[in-house]
Amino acid sequence: MTDSNHVKTTSWIARAITLLALIAVVSVLAGCGDSKDDNATDSGSSTTVQKDDAAAAKLPADIAQGGTLTFAMDATYPPNEFFDEDGKTIIGMDADMANAIAQTLGLKANLKNVTFDAILPGLAAGKYDVGMSSFTDTKEREQTVDMITYLTAGTKFYTSASDPTKITGLDDLCGMTVAVEKGTTQADDATAQSKKCTDAGKEKVTVDVFPYQNGANLALTSGRAQVGMADSPVAAYIVKQSGGKLVETGTDYGEAPYGIAVSKKSDLAPAMQAAVQSLIDSGKYESILKQWNLVDEGIETSEINGAES
Repeated sequence: MTDSNHVKTTSWIARAITLLALIAVVSVLAGCGDSKDDNATDSGSSTTVQKDDAAAAKLPADIAQGGTLTFAMDATYPPNEFFDEDGKTIIGMDADMANAIAQTLGLKANLKNVTFDAILPGLAAGKYDVGMSSFTDTKEREQTVDMITYLTAGTKFYTSASDPTKITGLDDLCGMTVAVEKGTTQADDATAQSKKCTDAGKEKVTVDVFPYQNGANLALTSGRAQVGMADSPVAAYIVKQSGGKLVETGTDYGEAPYGIAVSKKSDLAPAMQAAVQSLIDSGKYESILKQWNLVDEGIETSEINGAES
């Protein structure tokens, strides 16, 4: 949807897509995003959004007065969150969405690069206001944080193009080495499948867990693993930007919502949900998803899951 606040010319889009493709190849295969300095960064987003007074009125007083929302995200997961060519600026769908949410609430977004499995503990410790890093909304996570839904995604398998592994789903992983990022639902799924394999008298799944998604990708291209698993939009992007080194395999499974994580003690969930819904209703949300080719993963209604009654 076109809006006067963020109209982009066709030539600008072409240049941006070309630049992002070059960045992604380096980031995904060479692992340039593996440096974790946990420092605040700006987002490369050019999205400008007007404040929604009704949504902003739901903010806790301390956040409203502070003027800033600190978002934690693991910048090794393109196209959702990854580093720009400067190695410091976080760009991607989640980065754009975080900036748009903050602007909707009349705040500034402060993006911090944090190792994925450290984000939720960091929320509990009060280090960050929001965790926005392609979190699948699971019942287990809802026990410790509130989740505000904003996208849907499943899990996709991918493999080396030079020595492809053909599978149809999780049951075919017995006896294979699988590369996954630490703390992800894919790591949990592969580990659970390993037990199912051994219980059935088959070989276990060797689950190679990496602190960053780039490490899992390199395990495939180097032949140390046979199969990779990641969220469907991320795996599709990894394959597309691999220069033919990786291909999809098997069938996607487990479609579920993405959730923006906030501490149950923060009282932030109502304001975050209102901001996401405001972006959906205004068309800004669809505009961001179009920019990252994720329109099919969009939702029409944002919900708060896991909130205490």
